[in-house]
Amino acid sequence: MTELEEKIINLVVDISGEEDIAEERDLDLFEERVLDSLAAIELLVAIQEEFGVSIAPTELEREEMNTINKIIARVSERL
Repeated sequence: MTELEEKIINLVVDISGEEDIAEERDLDLFEERVLDSLAAIELLVAIQEEFGVSIAPTELEREEMNTINKIIARVSERL
């Protein structure tokens, strides 16, 4: 696991409180109610603070950032 992957997973775990989420990186975080709209905004703010990557909530469809692997991909594209 890369440092980027570890940091993203830790952010999602911190925001959601779901420790098991690291094991299922392709799980739909919204369908499984790990994240909701408010938690997603909180995650985007945390990503900006941690990595200096700004992703506006309106910039991407939910389906483009609904799993840990997709979040990692979007952030790494912008680094």
